[in-house]
Amino acid sequence: MTAPLALPSLTWGPTDAPRRALLIHGLGSSGALMWRLGAALGEAGWAASAVDLRGHGSAPRALDYTIDAFAADVSATTPPHGGPWDLVIGHSLGGAAAVVASAGQPGWARRLVLIDPGIVVLGADAEAVRVSQEQAFADNRAELVRAEHPEWHPQDIELKVDAVARASRWAVDQVAVQNPDWDVRDACARVTVPTHVIGADPEVYSLFTGDIAAGVLAANPRFTMSIVAGAGHSPHRDKPDETVRQLLGVLGG
Repeated sequence: MTAPLALPSLTWGPTDAPRRALLIHGLGSSGALMWRLGAALGEAGWAASAVDLRGHGSAPRALDYTIDAFAADVSATTPPHGGPWDLVIGHSLGGAAAVVASAGQPGWARRLVLIDPGIVVLGADAEAVRVSQEQAFADNRAELVRAEHPEWHPQDIELKVDAVARASRWAVDQVAVQNPDWDVRDACARVTVPTHVIGADPEVYSLFTGDIAAGVLAANPRFTMSIVAGAGHSPHRDKPDETVRQLLGVLGG
């Protein structure tokens, strides 16, 4: 098993809060881009920490970019004063890493929330991810991000440009190369904690939909799901208010 890396993090909310959450971003992103969720949790009385994954942001670089390596890093990330995370939120690649970490270490988190998670990324989806990342690295101007996502908050546009600039292009490319059979449905079946999926709208674009979503939900009764209407693969940026509403609803307030 790959030796875990120590991941840098940003925090929101009171450091002595009784409830602690870990936020895990997706491919080509950064911990800072989880700010809408971190800020909302902080305002709700949580201590929220968002990490940069290996090869991204300020995190260490490495040679191993398998999902198991990402999972090893996040499973070795624990709250400042020990014990399990009360909540782990994972988007896309971060959702896959969270599922694998939780399946392998059931005491790591008490609850998962997965935002359009990359449970299976094969075929057309894998190609769509590859093209998206290739385009982002080829021309990382803010005006292009704004044109593609006019609904995004200005800070999301700034932070997306920053995330691409600080990510290792080689690392991002290697995620596809090193995970040719990207499928963590077996890990989903072994998760033992309540897990809610906040899904993207299939009419826009979603990784977690159709037979994949139906199969995961049928295989593990701990999984539940809601959809953010009108949102693409990043609901927390496309429709942040509704995404936060659904998140806090799952948490009971």
